Amino acid sequence: MGQEEKNIAIFASGEGTNFTALVTAFRQQNLPLKVKLLICDHPAVNVLRRAAEEKVPSLVVDFKAYPNKAVAEQQIIKQLQAKQIDFILLAGYMRIIGPTLLAAYPHKIINIHPALLPHFSGRHGIEDAFAAGVATTGVTIHWVDSGIDTGKIIAQRTVTILPQDDLASLAKRIHATEHRLYPQVVEQLLNEGEI
Repeated sequence: MGQEEKNIAIFASGEGTNFTALVTAFRQQNLPLKVKLLICDHPAVNVLRRAAEEKVPSLVVDFKAYPNKAVAEQQIIKQLQAKQIDFILLAGYMRIIGPTLLAAYPHKIINIHPALLPHFSGRHGIEDAFAAGVATTGVTIHWVDSGIDTGKIIAQRTVTILPQDDLASLAKRIHATEHRLYPQVVEQLLNEGEI
């Protein structure tokens, strides 16, 4: 490919299916992207097991152990710099990125959200769309800014809410869409020189 390898950090808070989808896609497509670090804010979640299986180092950050978010983010930045991280992918990370981290990685952080932003922002995008009774929802990938799910949209894919859907079946289709879209968008950004 001829492109210089870029070092990636993935931030996640839970199951880690997007983490696995990204790592697998980068490897299978032979992309010049190396996932060098997982940042997690919970000590007992499945994404940590997934990172160990993929031999990706992980760092659990207990935000309660720091006097404030800025100090916690300074510690994260030290780890990111030690691993020479070029770009950050949020994948089910349930914390708002603060100004300290945003300043250290300007235009270098993207997020995936399980709804069609600007609708159904926040923690419960799938549940909120389902409860609202809309006909379609979907997945959004966007740049991270200081707001909650307010950054410039990079890509969206729609998912139809079927009459027979329950929350679990809708969530399953949303996650499948995420797993396809996120690696595609990262590859697109790489090819466009954004990463």
